Amino acid sequence: MRVVSMSGSLRENVGKKDAKALRREDKVPCVMYGKTEQVQFALNQTDFQRILFNPAPCFIDIQLNGETRRAMLKDIQFHPVTEIVYHADFYELSDNKPIVMSIPVHTTGTSCGVMKGGKLVCKQKRLNVKALPANMPSEVLVDITNLDIAQRVKVQDIPTENFEILNVKSSEVITVNSTRAAAVAEAAE
Repeated sequence: MRVVSMSGSLRENVGKKDAKALRREDKVPCVMYGKTEQVQFALNQTDFQRILFNPAPCFIDIQLNGETRRAMLKDIQFHPVTEIVYHADFYELSDNKPIVMSIPVHTTGTSCGVMKGGKLVCKQKRLNVKALPANMPSEVLVDITNLDIAQRVKVQDIPTENFEILNVKSSEVITVNSTRAAAVAEAAE
């Protein structure tokens, strides 16, 4: 799992006036909860670019007063007009407490159905995965080598190691659909 480091400063005052003053300084009011008590702090607006503009999931090491805490982004709010980050919630990770994250699906291999002219369709680009932070995968790999035309991979068919996929077990993740070219080639044979 990718880890991004951010440096923040604790907030002295909490409220609307303080939040507006922070936003004028290009800072984002944030809160962290989960392991111990809630912590109110502020991060630079530019630090969020490394998280928001990269589709890969990540953990965040937040440094506050010389102490580093590992967390994950739980919720984020944007300004409705300017679309700058308005507020962020972080969940502090514990080594023995499982978490749920949305993890991208990636394929490996070349499908024999695609080689015959079929079209590969990824119906679910992300899956909800539950695991301990140390076992959280950065991607869910699906081997499509033996996938022929009109065959599909369901959630229950994906091998899991030290994690659990929370999506409906019978839902389709990847299918190979037939195309006109594949039907013509099959009719010619």
